[in-house]
Amino acid sequence: MTVELENEKYSGVIRTVDELKAMPEEYRIAINKIIASHVVNELTGATRFDEPAIQFAPTPHDKWLTCRIAMEEYGHHIKFDRLAQDLNIDPAMLDLDSRHNSMFDQQLQSWDEFIVFKAICDMAEIIQVEDLAECTYLPLRDCALKTMPEERFHAGFGRSRLKELVKTEEGKAIAQTAVDKIYPNILPFFGNPVSRNNEIYRKWDLKIRTNGEMREEYKSRVKKLVEGEMGLVVPAEI
Repeated sequence: MTVELENEKYSGVIRTVDELKAMPEEYRIAINKIIASHVVNELTGATRFDEPAIQFAPTPHDKWLTCRIAMEEYGHHIKFDRLAQDLNIDPAMLDLDSRHNSMFDQQLQSWDEFIVFKAICDMAEIIQVEDLAECTYLPLRDCALKTMPEERFHAGFGRSRLKELVKTEEGKAIAQTAVDKIYPNILPFFGNPVSRNNEIYRKWDLKIRTNGEMREEYKSRVKKLVEGEMGLVVPAEI
């Protein structure tokens, strides 16, 4: 198997685990890091936000949809975990307590927080998955493509419920409080603007954008949703 680099960037595709084993160590480590991150954070989000939100859902219909969201997020964990098992990723990289993203450290307090979380947090996940949907490791690309429609549904669910909430001034105040609490904790999800890991991911065409570019894209989409559609205010960055 020939590894081709054009202008210090990989130009091929890896179709199987056996082909992956023949790749340089840098590529294999990068794949392990990306997959491990999704294994951990999909499960952490499901257990700390999606499943607990069922008790807060105000109607049987909302409980049903929230159960569906939780089921799908657990399903995303299982899909990424299958990739991890295929690669025999070090269990230490899959430790939930030490490896999960800091945005999951906050505790869900209400239904209103949940719908804001779905509207703006899942938007961040969509941006990450967009890059993976074009990555050079095809098993990971296929996994991203399979989870994307469900991620879009989750974000759309949050958006539609948030739109209902902000129809009243009281609802707007509640929604603004939730946005103020949740939004600042999501920004670190994209990592440092200058990142050696991200440089390696882009070198091997595992990701397309820099952390900074993804973060700016996220901020743009949130501003359009929160201020343009909902009439709320995106809090200033600390």
